[in-house]
Amino acid sequence: MNRILKSLYLWLDTGKTQKDNRKGYISIYWVRCLPFIATHLACISVFWVGCSFKLLLVCFLSYFFRMFAITGFYHRFFSHRSFKTSRVMQFIFAVAGASAAQRGPLWWSAHHRSHHKHSDQERDPHSPTQHGFIWSHIGWFIDEKNFDTNDKYINDLRKYSELVFLNRFDIVVPVLFATGMYFIGGWAYVVWGYFISTVIVYHVTFSINSIAHQYGAKKFSTEDESRNNWLLAILTLGEGWHNNHHFWPSSARQGFKARQVDITYMLLKTLEFFGLIWDLRLPPKAVINA
Repeated sequence: MNRILKSLYLWLDTGKTQKDNRKGYISIYWVRCLPFIATHLACISVFWVGCSFKLLLVCFLSYFFRMFAITGFYHRFFSHRSFKTSRVMQFIFAVAGASAAQRGPLWWSAHHRSHHKHSDQERDPHSPTQHGFIWSHIGWFIDEKNFDTNDKYINDLRKYSELVFLNRFDIVVPVLFATGMYFIGGWAYVVWGYFISTVIVYHVTFSINSIAHQYGAKKFSTEDESRNNWLLAILTLGEGWHNNHHFWPSSARQGFKARQVDITYMLLKTLEFFGLIWDLRLPPKAVINA
């Protein structure tokens, strides 16, 4: 509790400049964060549009699609190259991931690769053990120094001009997604299918950084505090088997045991069946059966 309160205090103290390197202090990039803040505030509109089974279904489907796009494409494909696909499908995957409004595929991959290289060390961009719970959950995402894409981590990706373009104009796809929701079902669909759904995707994704590095079971010996968390595995379609992932990061499958449900891997196998992706990378059977 003391750690959470301390990190909350440091997070609220935003009067520090980017040159202030004391642990926990951030400098919020307010202009760039306005869409992020507005998305949260727009959820209040639910009191005007109401709630129904149809709207809840729209919210769930939007959440499911974009959560899979983050876990299957932004994470397992772009960040870890866990399978292969064509250049056309690669771009489609990037567009799908961008619809979740978690910035561009190059930015996401660069930060995630940095996280693995320095996991739970001081240079980890979002370690709760180093910087506190709230920093690891949301503070790092709105901090000014984390808005740039570190090219040294993504030499294999920045050679694709379409990905560079999408990364530069990452706001375009979320706007088009929200606009599509409006033309399909009006403002109510925008509120439930975009704003509420996006906020849920945000915080469930961020929970892998903040919760899955503190709470859960550590089955494999790794040099970080990654944990397997079954509840997060359900909410993130398989990402909650986080200790497994840190033990074998390049695996397209994160639920190593049959009881460790990994919906993302099931969907990737479906894409493989239809020939849209191939060469899914898996750990040795000895690791899975350990």
